[in-house]
Amino acid sequence: MPLLDTPVRLGVQIAPQHSSYATIRDAVSLLEDMGVDILFNWDHFFPLSGDPEGTHFEAWTMLAAWAEQTERVEFGCLVNCNSYRNADLQADMARTVDHISAKGGETGRFIFGTGAGWFERDYDEYGYEFGTPGTRLKDLAAGMERIERRWDALNPEPTRRIPVLIGGKGEQKTLRLVARHADIWHSFTEGEELARKLDVLASWGEKEERDLSQLVVSNELKGRDEAKADELFAAGVRLFTLGISGPELDFDLVRRWLAWRDAKNG
Repeated sequence: MPLLDTPVRLGVQIAPQHSSYATIRDAVSLLEDMGVDILFNWDHFFPLSGDPEGTHFEAWTMLAAWAEQTERVEFGCLVNCNSYRNADLQADMARTVDHISAKGGETGRFIFGTGAGWFERDYDEYGYEFGTPGTRLKDLAAGMERIERRWDALNPEPTRRIPVLIGGKGEQKTLRLVARHADIWHSFTEGEELARKLDVLASWGEKEERDLSQLVVSNELKGRDEAKADELFAAGVRLFTLGISGPELDFDLVRRWLAWRDAKNG
């Protein structure tokens, strides 16, 4: 599959856990000033690491605050859980956050990252039906159809065609959804597995009759060094994501990867 050759971008995911919101707010401002390209949070209700009863904040209300706070950086959720909110509501929330982020006549900066959900505690404690991976993916497929229809019907419409990021690597369902809907495909795959997944995506693109030449391939930097990042770059990855979490947010790690990005972009 021909891959989009764009400048490398760095996305930093600020985990909304084990920090005060004041700390997160300050981190958003600092990371934008440092030159990070995209800021992400995640859509969960409890910490995913550390103390399971530690502090934690909700994703979408935070994204609305980021939309108002920031001026340049793109932002979104890595990733929204389709199960937690009505699909048409998700579309309306995304459109609204997109408009909040538009400053001085510019278009919005929101990226709609989404997925089928997986963290069973969220479902159990908030009263959602957990189902199975298959039923959750089926719901995501139906949800994306509704979201795209709702974006076309809203008044006002989004300020731009909101980019869609879909994460995952399942070849029969997830990658078909990527081929059908996504502008960005995010995964943790590498090496021969990544090459195979890209071949599968190309095949789904043909079946869906969708040109995937503009698809951005995204991957994670956690636990990887510059040599591994170089390999991912050579394989076609152009968006690299890095997670940081409280109680001590590691900005030096971000600076290290910003330097690598800038060297790659010449």
